[in-house]
Amino acid sequence: MTSHLLTSPLHDRHVALGAKMADFGGWEMPIEYPGGGVVREHTAVRERVGLFDVSHLGKASVSGPGAAEFVNACLTNDLGRIAPGKAQYTLCCDETGGVVDDLIAYLKADDDVFLIPNAANTAEVVRRLAAAAPEGVTVENLHDRYGVIAVQGTHCDEVLQALGLPTGHDYMSFVEADWQGRPVIVCRTGYTGERGYELVPLWDDTPALWDALVEAAAAFDGLPCGLGARDTLRTEMGYPLHGNDLSLAITPVQARAGWAVGWKKPAFWGREALLAEKQAGARRTSWGLLATGRGIPRAHCEVRSPSGEVIGEVTSGTFSPTLKQGIALALLAPSVAEGDTVVIDVRGRDLEAKVVKPPFVQVQVRGE
Repeated sequence: MTSHLLTSPLHDRHVALGAKMADFGGWEMPIEYPGGGVVREHTAVRERVGLFDVSHLGKASVSGPGAAEFVNACLTNDLGRIAPGKAQYTLCCDETGGVVDDLIAYLKADDDVFLIPNAANTAEVVRRLAAAAPEGVTVENLHDRYGVIAVQGTHCDEVLQALGLPTGHDYMSFVEADWQGRPVIVCRTGYTGERGYELVPLWDDTPALWDALVEAAAAFDGLPCGLGARDTLRTEMGYPLHGNDLSLAITPVQARAGWAVGWKKPAFWGREALLAEKQAGARRTSWGLLATGRGIPRAHCEVRSPSGEVIGEVTSGTFSPTLKQGIALALLAPSVAEGDTVVIDVRGRDLEAKVVKPPFVQVQVRGE
């Protein structure tokens, strides 16, 4: 790999395991490990438990008097809906309604909000917030101060319990705990659709925590998993990936992410443009496509009606290890309806697909 890529605190662990590495948002991260690759790792998460190094994700802090109120006036979702100790999916939009990034906001207190943006967008999100921050509110980029480890799957609670970490808290909530005398945030969040947690230790504490988790997960035939499996898992759920399914050119209204917009709030970035688009109706809408023939749709594949009219484009596509068939997310014309048959142009070959509403698989993300 080229030397300009950043590396996670677990980089040496991945190399030692023989992981196939690739560039993710400027970070050299594992795609898959030997011994079965993406399908084996995907199945481990759906049936048992999997561990992901997602330390490339950004981390930022907004602190000071009125910090939560300030964040709420910038990002789309309504922080007023949640209490301290809760997390919220939200969007950072520009004035056109385009999405600069999607991120998770962790409300620690009225004067302390912790953010986890996407790797490639962290600096821009921090820049925008810092430029708008009132006097007394501090915005810090903490990208390399913390690691992030996702523990996802049926046996995630047992894995954490083996380490003495807290479990059982509500979906989209977090607990500030400690492990071996060191601080770690235990979040009931994830990007796989399965019950799971994301752990946020300090950067230098991440390797020891990872080693302990790998050992605990092995008791349940759990595996370290690369970002290839993370992508197939999130696509099966219909979760958007920024840069594919959300972008400066793809608004929350088009991406069916309007549920993450506090429409009644008096202010947030992009409010006027998004309200206008919502009222007028989006010129295209995100749908799921379930291939009925043999083939794997990929991003940017053209989508046509059976009569040959171009009606949209695939934004994310993959092979579903769970369903054993091709699946995709696509932006399609308003005329398209659930249940319609469409044709995807996969490298010049027609692939028929059915229009569906994700998720493609039914799972227990919230858990009981």
